[in-house]
Amino acid sequence: MTVQDPTNLVRRFKLAALAGVSMAAMSGAGSAREGGRLPPPVAERISIVPISAGAASPILDAGAARSRISIPPGPLEPALTALARQMQLKLAYNTTLTENLVTPGAEGAYLPLEALARVLEGTGLVYRAAGASTITLVNPRYVQLGASTAAPSGVLLDELSVEGRREAAAGLPPRTGTVGQPPVPYAGGQVGSGARLGVLGNRDVFSTPFNVAGYTEKLIRDQQAQSLIDVVENDPSVRPLGTLSDAYGSGFFIRGFPVLSADVGFDGLFGIVDYRRPFVFNAERVEVLKGPSTVINGASPNGNVGGSINIIPKRAYDEPLTRITPFFISHGQFGTAVDVGRRFGEQKEWGIRANGVFQKGETAIDKERLQLGFGSLAVDYRGSRFRMSADLAYQDLDYSRNRGFLLVFPGVDIPRAPKLSTNLEQRGQFTRDHSLLGATRLEYDLTDNTTVYAAFGANAYHGDAYTDFKYLVAPDGTFSNTFVRQRFDTLSYTAETGVRSTFDTGPVRHTVSLAATGYWTTQTFPVAVQFLPSPGLSNLYNPAVVPAPGFTDINIGDARYSSQVNRSIAFADTISSLDDRVQLTVGGRVQQFNGKYLDYTPGSPNFGLPTSSYDKSHVSPAVAFLVKPTERLSLYGNYVEALIAPPTSPVPFSAALSPIVGDQKEVGLKYDFGPVGTSLSFFEISRPNGVLNPVTLAFSNDGLQRNRGIELNVFGEPAPGFRLLGGVTFLDGRLVRTVATAANPNAYDGNVAPGVPDVQLNLYGEYDLPPWLLPGLTATGRVIYTAKQFYDQANTQSIPDWTRVDAGLRYTFLGSWGKPVTLRANVVNLLNARYWNSTAYSGLLSLGTPRTYQLSAQLDF
Repeated sequence: MTVQDPTNLVRRFKLAALAGVSMAAMSGAGSAREGGRLPPPVAERISIVPISAGAASPILDAGAARSRISIPPGPLEPALTALARQMQLKLAYNTTLTENLVTPGAEGAYLPLEALARVLEGTGLVYRAAGASTITLVNPRYVQLGASTAAPSGVLLDELSVEGRREAAAGLPPRTGTVGQPPVPYAGGQVGSGARLGVLGNRDVFSTPFNVAGYTEKLIRDQQAQSLIDVVENDPSVRPLGTLSDAYGSGFFIRGFPVLSADVGFDGLFGIVDYRRPFVFNAERVEVLKGPSTVINGASPNGNVGGSINIIPKRAYDEPLTRITPFFISHGQFGTAVDVGRRFGEQKEWGIRANGVFQKGETAIDKERLQLGFGSLAVDYRGSRFRMSADLAYQDLDYSRNRGFLLVFPGVDIPRAPKLSTNLEQRGQFTRDHSLLGATRLEYDLTDNTTVYAAFGANAYHGDAYTDFKYLVAPDGTFSNTFVRQRFDTLSYTAETGVRSTFDTGPVRHTVSLAATGYWTTQTFPVAVQFLPSPGLSNLYNPAVVPAPGFTDINIGDARYSSQVNRSIAFADTISSLDDRVQLTVGGRVQQFNGKYLDYTPGSPNFGLPTSSYDKSHVSPAVAFLVKPTERLSLYGNYVEALIAPPTSPVPFSAALSPIVGDQKEVGLKYDFGPVGTSLSFFEISRPNGVLNPVTLAFSNDGLQRNRGIELNVFGEPAPGFRLLGGVTFLDGRLVRTVATAANPNAYDGNVAPGVPDVQLNLYGEYDLPPWLLPGLTATGRVIYTAKQFYDQANTQSIPDWTRVDAGLRYTFLGSWGKPVTLRANVVNLLNARYWNSTAYSGLLSLGTPRTYQLSAQLDF
């Protein structure tokens, strides 16, 4: 890769102009391994503002005439867009540089460069030529331009050379390393241009034979996301298992299969996030990988075949960051978030990032109260060959009268959902959780093409709850309660070590990975779990006061209920040729799952002895290919198997099942239009079906669930100031090989799988309103649609389709202290639609999200 100076302070990047439309990809980082100082490593997007086809090239035209322009003061981003249009300039820049900057504006007759210099006054940014008709913006604090630094009054006319692979052009770290900032965002700033794929390392999304999306920290802030559920609701393949306050905690359906919160990864380590509410306040990126991730990430604790979710934690930027965000959430939730980051050292090799959140008050559900405290600290080091990161996070969650789930008796028609702000719980019910996470990741480059790495993580979780299961017994909304008192502690450890190497054999390049993982967890109960029947009935539409029965904890001495050990070894080789236009990935993972459940019943003669156990090994293969007929078009396919931990019952203490095997077949295409990216996938996923009997609460395998689907995704910035994110998924989930009984001799073969709608649509958009209306004002909106679902295997009970509309406004301006302020106002469920969220994991029914108002003021200092 060609560099401009011997210290390698600048990575080269590529600019290509095609009939007046410029594609630019700017590097996000210098080469840490060569001791160079890194420029700001996170880009919200690459912004390209084209001139019209056939237009003159005013940048280098010394005789260019002055033109009258009118650029009002305000946020820099829309000002640059207006300037480019009025002056017929072509600008290509990394919008991390412009996101929070404000311009004094420009009014009058200017030469093109004079106008640009005026608009950039006070921002600290400078410009340089990147072609005959293209200007790029840089920050001289982080980028050295030859022997001198460009100033707003002049321009350097030497052009940038083009060398290196697409990964370097897109700002991705070397294929053999992952520690540091994630791949830069794609156009629009809402999703990443690449993703972290476990043993495969960082990969460009258009050069990856899997369907993956990474949602950025900018999107998380702009949508005022309070939970992982809020973030993944942007994905048409994902549906939450319940809402944020549900007593069972956060969980998801991905491609129609359950993924529980314990299966969410943190910096590539699975099983250590908070079980109820995985952290997002310290998330730089939330990545969703569709399909089995066994070979890529190893087995998650509960196992999944529909997909996996990985949280990439925040790291300190080169530029100092101090951000305070007070916020309000209806009905009476007040809180404040603090985000501080600094880098230290001669080469800024040390970084510290701290995040803290506190909120308290009544939620959008009547009489439900929440108090949340969160704090995290991240430290990272980037040296010439050694890189390291360490994270510590603590979360304290205290809910009062938060929601429990519903179960529906067989034969009972599911009625219309009640008003979603109605609280169906009783006084005295609560959920309290404490979670402490620690994780570290180390990398060392043995050579320029070989990296060894190791990672370790741990989580200590304490749950304390008095909640309930509601049994819907009549179509008029009548239900009974069974109250549940439980306290439990979970201690989990996870570890990973491996090596990645890239080498050539003639015209063929190999990217080889070898990794070993381990996961250990135990769950203990300081007190016995108690199921307490309700003394009366209530109703969805007219809740009655049914006092929750009193309880006295029965101390059982921290009895161990369960333990689980997962071990695996994985190997993968990506063989590529023709400048990576043809790729074949082959690999596999040898897995061993071992688990046991113990009798903890007080007074039992078998107290402390195993009641059930499993020990199973399996070799899970993976084959994937990718072909790029053109630079922008990618065709791909994959076949992946997965050994999955036993399906977990949503009701505690059902008998343990055995590990199961699932698989996915997928083909698809991806097309990179430049400002817009699209993907189209066709897939089939099969796995044994876990079923909960709503009467006996017995949980068992019954046949096979086979989901076939088509998934269309779109993301990017179709036009300057207009951003789009979302897509549609068509699902055909069927039951096959189900167990026949005397009561049901035909079994359920061919029936629609419970909880699998045939259409899921998510579409989010942003539009920067014209500057003449109000500079810095952006309108946002989102539509989520879920088609009809069946609740039971017999397909006699159904849940109606539903549509939810969200809307918002965002306004950025310059504060009196010279730094930007961003005001956000969002409304979730604007039309206050009533809907059942889903068959929330194998027979549990959940209410949707009520109309919720969110206000915040982001203050940067």
